[in-house]
Amino acid sequence: MPIRVLIADDHSVVRQGLRMFLEADPELEIIGEARDGAEAHKLACQLRPDVVLMDLLMPVMDGISATAAIRRDLPDTEVVALTSVLEDNSVVDAVRAGAIGYLLKDTEAHELRRAIKAAADGQVQLSPQAVTRLLREVRTPDKSRESLTERETDVLRLLAQGNSNKEISQALNIGEQTVKTHVSHILYKLGVPSRTQAALYAIRTGLVPFS
Repeated sequence: MPIRVLIADDHSVVRQGLRMFLEADPELEIIGEARDGAEAHKLACQLRPDVVLMDLLMPVMDGISATAAIRRDLPDTEVVALTSVLEDNSVVDAVRAGAIGYLLKDTEAHELRRAIKAAADGQVQLSPQAVTRLLREVRTPDKSRESLTERETDVLRLLAQGNSNKEISQALNIGEQTVKTHVSHILYKLGVPSRTQAALYAIRTGLVPFS
């Protein structure tokens, strides 16, 4: 099954360009386009994409607010933020809202396709510089991991180490759908909207080392 993608950007030329080089990959299917954040949220609820490519600066509802709304209503849909300029505040706000990825619009086509596939597979990828910034700026829950089961703790550790759902399922000898169920339980118990924030929690509490 191809990965179902929704594109959200207020510039039609950008949407057309993204559609053109994403559809060149048979593993990706563009199921819709949104011109603003409100439309992105509406279409996501209707179409239930695997991944939303979200421009951060849009009218009616900005990309940060739309990301938060989508993650609240569609926890199985991952959001990859797209922006023209890399700004620390935008990275932090996007992650707070629940984005699993953050890319610049000048990213090479093959890198964007790879990032979408990684997001669809639940793979959290953060550079050491990003982790340092996010650990300082993004608050994670003051909770004990004791609320997590042993298996959920194993899943969280592997998730925070950058493993995909498939890799986690192979490591723990469980199905990929079971991995997704465990991740949903982890996010609920920790009270965070995304795998990225769960990974930050794992780093902050020492479940995985930060290097």
